[in-house]
Amino acid sequence: MADDDPVIDPVIDPAHEPAPVRRHNVEEFDALYEGSTPPWDIGRPQAALARLMEAGEIRGRVLDVGCGTGEHALMAGAAGLEALGIDAAPTAIRLAREKAARRSLQARFEVWDALDLPRLGERFDTVLDCGLFHVFDDDARTRFVAALGAVVVPGGRYFMLCFSDRQPGDWGPRRVRQDEVRRAFADGWRVDSIDESVLEITLSPEGAQGWLVALTRI
Repeated sequence: MADDDPVIDPVIDPAHEPAPVRRHNVEEFDALYEGSTPPWDIGRPQAALARLMEAGEIRGRVLDVGCGTGEHALMAGAAGLEALGIDAAPTAIRLAREKAARRSLQARFEVWDALDLPRLGERFDTVLDCGLFHVFDDDARTRFVAALGAVVVPGGRYFMLCFSDRQPGDWGPRRVRQDEVRRAFADGWRVDSIDESVLEITLSPEGAQGWLVALTRI
């Protein structure tokens, strides 16, 4: 498909009407996608999550929360998995839908509030989170974990790639400590691993120091 061809939107589920999104920072995030490329939008899946896909850890029905322009949902779709990406930024979702159309991939994308996952009316075997958890304050974290618990099936997995407290400086999002992760997911989840990782960004070839967290819903 040429860049100027009309885009046929294959990814809307007409049974769903978008849930209201939180207005806190939504406009700011959306503006970053208008005419520019946010630092986290590297145009490919994060290597840490691509390795999980190659290892067969990502399976079943996949939800990509805070999906941005959709690379991880598209990665799952390319592997033949049923994938849904959600983001509160409408421009990001538009770009993700355009990618899906250009690549002829059956991934769905919806503007949605990650704190209101139960209203999707769906259940998932795997949830991918690249850079969402670390933008939440303490109250939103609590609500997000509760929302996750409502949509992940028992035995389902949640994989999170986030900024780590090992990252020096004070630029970028909130740093996350291991004990914060364990405390946030203490009820109803098993922490399988918290490994040192890298969050690839356009601002630095070395990327940012991160955690790759793997949890199981119990």
